[in-house]
Amino acid sequence: MENLSIIIPAYNENATISGVILGLKNELQNLNLENHEIIVVNDGSQDNTQEIVENIPNIKAINHPENKGYGAALKTGIRKAQYEWILLFDADLQHKPEYIKKFIKYTNQYELIAGDRSKSNYYRPFLRKPGLLLLKAVANYLVDYKIPDLNCGMRLIKKNAILNYLNILPNGFSFSTTSTLAFLKQKRNVKFVAVEIEKRDKNSKSTVKPKDAISTLMLIFRLIMLFSPLRIFFPISLVLGLIGLILLVFDILNLNITDITVFILLTSMLIFFFGLIADQIALLRLEINKK
Repeated sequence: MENLSIIIPAYNENATISGVILGLKNELQNLNLENHEIIVVNDGSQDNTQEIVENIPNIKAINHPENKGYGAALKTGIRKAQYEWILLFDADLQHKPEYIKKFIKYTNQYELIAGDRSKSNYYRPFLRKPGLLLLKAVANYLVDYKIPDLNCGMRLIKKNAILNYLNILPNGFSFSTTSTLAFLKQKRNVKFVAVEIEKRDKNSKSTVKPKDAISTLMLIFRLIMLFSPLRIFFPISLVLGLIGLILLVFDILNLNITDITVFILLTSMLIFFFGLIADQIALLRLEINKK
């Protein structure tokens, strides 16, 4: 790999953005890259992040006039990137630039190289853990793959691959989760690389709020419908169908087929056919996006 675009989404990161860029610049000097660029997408920050970035030389600064979301900032940077490989890198000093060379080693075989924090003791708020565990379990089931880390923000992606999915990727914090599933569902080559991350700087606040628990639940349903509807609807249909058949046997023995039995059997069939149609639409959408 000779060319690299680094994209840093930033929202109210005036306390850390300079240190992040400095660390990346120092690491880029040690890498044997013919061409590279650092793109900072200031996502409508209300502090002086924009001013700080614009005063740093050799940085491509892009400004959103208002906050559009983590995923939206990444999409902007990806579209503006001029090189084949794109490194997504957070602005809160948690990611370590020295891992870049570790990621680069796999670019000949993989289209997505993502960080794996599963063996790292990084901090996650207690209230978020149940939702994250549920989300990970659902994601593993949808793609039939044991994903070690679903949403690490540090990842190296081939531009012509990720461009195919931008229209279905969300503008919010779930960009990383959805893009990981899109690559795995399409059987693209994905590599997870173990990383350690730094503790979040005390002056850098997470943009994830308690209300995002509801967003996580909505994300689970969205992922189901986007990637594998039948893997959810078929088990529901099967359970209802079995219940309906058991009730039908009792009704036949009693010479009286009840309305509830008919209702359950019809519901089972409707759920199955609805899931089948949704699954075909999901597959068609993904095939259209894959080149």
